[in-house]
Amino acid sequence: MKVEASTLQIDFKNRRALVTGAGKGIGRDIAMMLHRFNAQVVGVSRTEADLKSLQEQIGCETIVADIGDADEAKRMAEQAGEVDLLVNNAAITILQSFFETTVQAWDTQLNVNLRSVLVISQVIAAQMVQRKVPGSIVNVSSMAAFQALPDHAAYCASKAGLDQLTAVMAVELGQYGIRVNCVNPTVVLTEMGKRAWSNPAKGDPMLKRIPLRRFAECEDVASVVCYLLSDGAAMLNALSLRIDGGFLVS
Repeated sequence: MKVEASTLQIDFKNRRALVTGAGKGIGRDIAMMLHRFNAQVVGVSRTEADLKSLQEQIGCETIVADIGDADEAKRMAEQAGEVDLLVNNAAITILQSFFETTVQAWDTQLNVNLRSVLVISQVIAAQMVQRKVPGSIVNVSSMAAFQALPDHAAYCASKAGLDQLTAVMAVELGQYGIRVNCVNPTVVLTEMGKRAWSNPAKGDPMLKRIPLRRFAECEDVASVVCYLLSDGAAMLNALSLRIDGGFLVS
């Protein structure tokens, strides 16, 4: 379902939004929807070509960075300028069974999916506090924070950690008027998601566990993220908000 900007009555005029992982998938849709809601968008990706096409599409600022590197993540956050809205969306998955999970794959996923959120949010939140801006941060987590999945040891651990990091951030930053929430989508039909779940042998059993009988589209996630960033969600803090069509209660 396509969500039009007029549907939610959200306006981010004069607000600067930083989105990591903005080149593809969920992050790109978040950046595009923020633009439709009049935000000044700064898109971050490690792939310059993706950022170039995004810039051509919505006229946003872009920063090329590999946020799996802590120093580069910090440099990017400092370069982004005075940010009012932060979306920590970037994440990677390396599928390995528990016995085959390597230290390198573990570190790579934890560095991108979890450590980068700490490093980036420290920089952005500090300048929000300095500017006395009541900002909003949304971390894109996953249903994998709640649901154990085969071959996802590092990924599940990173997303469960992200939910707890979100809660701690909300507790500590709330006194400065900074809200921190996370969203936890089920399978999302990004290009990668379509390839991974298009096989009926794999996709159908998962669909049967979702009462709505469909997977999420990128816009399903983007619309919730934009709402959580908005003033309409002014009393929402420390949420781990499932976007799963009822998967975990079925």
